[in-house]
Amino acid sequence: MLKPGPVRALGTMSGTSLDGVDAAVILTDGVTIAGFGETAYRAYSQEERAVLAGALGRWPGERDVEEAAEVVEVAHAAVMARFQGIDIAGFHGQTLAHDPRGRGTHQAGAGWVLAEVLGMPVVWDFRSNDIRLGGQGAPLAPFFHFACAKWIGARAPLAFVNLGGVGNLTWVDPTRDRPESQGALVAFDTGPANAPLDDLMRARRGLAYDRDGALAASGRVDVGVITALMDHGYFMRMPPKSLDRNDFAMLGESVAHLSDADAAATLTAAVAASVARGLDHCPMPPERLLVTGGGRLNPVMMHMLVERTGLPVAPVEAVGLNGDMLEAQAFGYLAVRVARGLPTSCPSTTGVAAAVGGGEVSYPQT
Repeated sequence: MLKPGPVRALGTMSGTSLDGVDAAVILTDGVTIAGFGETAYRAYSQEERAVLAGALGRWPGERDVEEAAEVVEVAHAAVMARFQGIDIAGFHGQTLAHDPRGRGTHQAGAGWVLAEVLGMPVVWDFRSNDIRLGGQGAPLAPFFHFACAKWIGARAPLAFVNLGGVGNLTWVDPTRDRPESQGALVAFDTGPANAPLDDLMRARRGLAYDRDGALAASGRVDVGVITALMDHGYFMRMPPKSLDRNDFAMLGESVAHLSDADAAATLTAAVAASVARGLDHCPMPPERLLVTGGGRLNPVMMHMLVERTGLPVAPVEAVGLNGDMLEAQAFGYLAVRVARGLPTSCPSTTGVAAAVGGGEVSYPQT
């Protein structure tokens, strides 16, 4: 049982980029943000990353999944053990497969294991309940984005754009009282973000990503590839909607004939084009875009966003938030909401039938 008022919640996130585990403390009562605390990062080794990559697209019981889950649990336990005075933790796990209209969703790693190892209550399996009730199970950060909009004192609609492996957008009207209120939020995955570009860099250059967009800056965008991409049926579907990391894997084939530089430029432009198309689904144009995730560190990608959207674009650091830790903080925030019986998603964020809380709370047995 959580004590009344704000508590120290530890959130963790291991994204589709497979780089490592982010961990961050947030002080919250599950409604408002009272403050932010310490952060930490634990990188995956090359061997661990290979295990996780080998299990992508696989479901419980399939080959390599058990080994991947062990990698996730060991890495999370190592970084979470660095924190003291934690009241509750939110553990997202590692998404290996996401098929909300088919087999569901699969995040590797068991929260009960971490609860036992760390001796603290752990909230996990955030997505399954939403999917069982007809939702997409993603994105889950929008309720936290709503709290962030309140925290920064926003007075007009704005959009948070997360550019990780997959891109997603949360349109927020901060004048509403609650995230589940009618008209408060619209959220959905916009399309491919860094995953196709990162895959290209690994395959062609042996690098993890295009640092500072340097390779893309030296290339030319193949407009034909972008035009063909925008004809994909996903962009015409109304939100809520969500993606698996590999849903746009065909983009790699689309740029196979291009030079390294032109391919990088084209895949970077694909991100901006996807976000711009996504804005068509917003109730009204946002006042600005606040960008989180690795994409915010790519100046070429950020410039292309400005060109494509015609809106002010800035990293979330411009308003005092931490773009490296925002998703980890989100799961700390959501953990408190789950523990207090508050909803974590609603029809306008995941397509679930009604505002619903997700997540399972595991307590240490000793």
